[in-house]
Amino acid sequence: MKEIEAKAKRIKLFIMDVDGTLTDGKVYIGPGGEEFKAFNIKDGLGIKYLIKRGIVPAIITGRKSEIVLTRAKELGIEEVYQGIEDKLSAYHQLVEKYKLNAEEVAFIGDDLNDLSLLDQVGLSFCVADAVETVREKVDYVTKQKGGEGAVREAIDLILHQ
Repeated sequence: MKEIEAKAKRIKLFIMDVDGTLTDGKVYIGPGGEEFKAFNIKDGLGIKYLIKRGIVPAIITGRKSEIVLTRAKELGIEEVYQGIEDKLSAYHQLVEKYKLNAEEVAFIGDDLNDLSLLDQVGLSFCVADAVETVREKVDYVTKQKGGEGAVREAIDLILHQ
């Protein structure tokens, strides 16, 4: 845990996946094609704490959803990359934009499309119900599942260093 605490002290950018991480991975589609997702309020408050501490929150997700933009705006997340097949390219854009090195970046995800990013960052997290391959690769597996406060758990670990 000391190694994780040391890594957490350096974080200046916190990148999050959405489906299965900020949400439980379920997508509800209404009769008119409208999409619904549930976000955890505790995660949202944690994101606001990140911003207050000067840590940039960012979203990189493979799907596109208007509701993600709405939630990001509500929380003050300015860096939102949606419909991204190659999450690594968005990561490189963020690192370049903020002039950071890998040790200053944390990422939390849950599935195979997050693996390339997990290998690049200084501190990697996944949710408790992430796929096994991801759980084996990260620095820290949260006790909480995706959409149930896992992002807040990771944020608390970073902020309490």
